[in-house]
Amino acid sequence: MTRVVIAMSGGVDSSVAAALLKQQGYDVVGIMLRLWSEPVPEDADEVVRVAENKCCSLESVYDARRVAQKLDIPFYLINVEDQFRQTVVDFFYDEYEAGRTPNPCLRCNRSIRFTTLLERALGLGAEYLATGHYVRVDDDPATGLRRLRRGVDRAKDQSYVLHVLQQEQLRHAMFPLGELTKPEVRALAAEFGLEVAQKAESQEICFVADNDYRGFLRRYAAKRGEVPAGMVRGPILTLDGVRLGEHQGLANYTIGQRKGLGISTLEPVHVVKMDRAQNALIVGPASALERMSCTVREVTYPRGIIPTAPFPAAVRIRYKAAEIPALVTPLSDREVRIDFESPVRSTTPGQAAVFYGGATGDEVLGGGIIFNEN
Repeated sequence: MTRVVIAMSGGVDSSVAAALLKQQGYDVVGIMLRLWSEPVPEDADEVVRVAENKCCSLESVYDARRVAQKLDIPFYLINVEDQFRQTVVDFFYDEYEAGRTPNPCLRCNRSIRFTTLLERALGLGAEYLATGHYVRVDDDPATGLRRLRRGVDRAKDQSYVLHVLQQEQLRHAMFPLGELTKPEVRALAAEFGLEVAQKAESQEICFVADNDYRGFLRRYAAKRGEVPAGMVRGPILTLDGVRLGEHQGLANYTIGQRKGLGISTLEPVHVVKMDRAQNALIVGPASALERMSCTVREVTYPRGIIPTAPFPAAVRIRYKAAEIPALVTPLSDREVRIDFESPVRSTTPGQAAVFYGGATGDEVLGGGIIFNEN
């Protein structure tokens, strides 16, 4: 019997994925990773809500264990707090300090879930590691190579954050929910009698309470004994260098932001650039956000084949953004230039750009991190 380790979170997606695998006759083993979370302050009152890591809270561990018991599968809780903090949390903080907007899920999938957890799975004699991601993987009939494809549910598709996977990882990856929609998954949870059937969605960034990343950056800087450069006030300037006011620290803003700037202008303005040298927030009209190209680094290709010539693709520059037709030109093994067919807004340094295409039109061809705006 083929053994499959399922990454469990206590949520409906991973629980249904586990139930489906059990139903399909696999030898299923559940593993939950204990990630890093902020310690509860001794004098906690209102701030106590920021202290709990929502993706592996005591409640989530309890829910995952109950699901495992119902399905009659082994369940293990593995502590990777230190590795997660050093690899993902420190990276998140350092990227904001450098004036970029990171996606920590990319880092976690590359360095924790599909490395550390996959190694544990293989060590337990499993042939596959399964997760509750809405994405598909199959074999190219022409080459036999594994293909990473969008999930059927476009609203829930998570291929964007899994573009970092390579052939060795894809050969051991299973995604039972790739052909399903979220409503179908919830219906299956009820059908399987899982108590998590109506459990609410988890927050975007698991270690940032209430998605208050600004507060997290301040607290984490204090923990490290640092004054966060990204929280130092500075000027808000127009594209022509006219001072309009003062910002509260560059880490408090994102490219494209319009509201909450604390300035009054005759026409609406957006954040168009973070000038780290001057510690200045540069604002301008919406048209100033439009770009025809961008440079992408740290590029990986799921097929493991590095292209040498330009190729057309549909490119997604944010997790929930629409895909945009573009030409991708390799500049080196790990760097490309993307030329869009039409202007796009907010190509944000630190975010990923992911390329789709192939024979099916929905295959992840590659992806990397936006380095600058051309």
